[in-house]
Amino acid sequence: MTINWFPGHMNRARREIVQSLATVRLVIEVLDARIPFSSGNPVIKTLLEDRPCITVLNKCDLADPAATDEWLTYLNARVGTRAIAFHRDAQETIQEIIALGHSLAPTLNGRKSVTGMILGIPNSGKSTLLNCLAGRKVAQTSNKPAVTKKQQRVKVRDGLWFLDTPGMLWPKLSPPDCGYRLALTGAIRDSVLDLEDIAYFAAHYLMEHYPAALAERYKLMMPPPNDEIELVRAIGLRTGCIGKGGLVSLGKAAQLFIRDIRQGALGPISFELPSID
Repeated sequence: MTINWFPGHMNRARREIVQSLATVRLVIEVLDARIPFSSGNPVIKTLLEDRPCITVLNKCDLADPAATDEWLTYLNARVGTRAIAFHRDAQETIQEIIALGHSLAPTLNGRKSVTGMILGIPNSGKSTLLNCLAGRKVAQTSNKPAVTKKQQRVKVRDGLWFLDTPGMLWPKLSPPDCGYRLALTGAIRDSVLDLEDIAYFAAHYLMEHYPAALAERYKLMMPPPNDEIELVRAIGLRTGCIGKGGLVSLGKAAQLFIRDIRQGALGPISFELPSID
């Protein structure tokens, strides 16, 4: 199955971002720490030009710490980029991000403030990060994608202002697994997805890389089933996803499985390593 999602407001958001870039001296790109490659919008790279960039690996509490360390090393080797891991309860990281902002884009020519822009895919946590930077609620947040619909300029602190922007994907998600990872982690609206197909994709990956997490969460025998459909069926049986005739509802089991992954119920999991890039 080919997954693409590019509603009209995303194209409008891209045009507005281009129009606003003239005043922007610093960019924060928010990536999902579980999928740093797939959540990196290639369009953003073309917009950066020579602007310094802070890459925030958000939701790092949901990601495998060893994988996150690999990504930080990899991303910090890039010229003009500083990467840092973050989650919404890590308030001590906020001061690090602000200090990085000042070091990468110091005030010049007597100006007392610096304007930055926060960019990223839908549901990557841009608005949550902005609220943490500002120390107050200035942007609406949700676990559903595409809540932010328009830009807003917010005073953060210490002379920093940031433009919050709508989450933006790109017209053709490639390679195909990229679309699956985005869907699995909540960047694409469930209403346009075949959730059973997404669950089978997740099952295939987790059987290979995190079998113990599957067994522990769903009280499965080790090793767990080595077939995607049978694994989802076993999860449905263990969690009471029973439909008509006493049979497991694969649709209900798929929804529950995906929700567990998104909420971190299986423990910290990463779906990509830097070798994928």
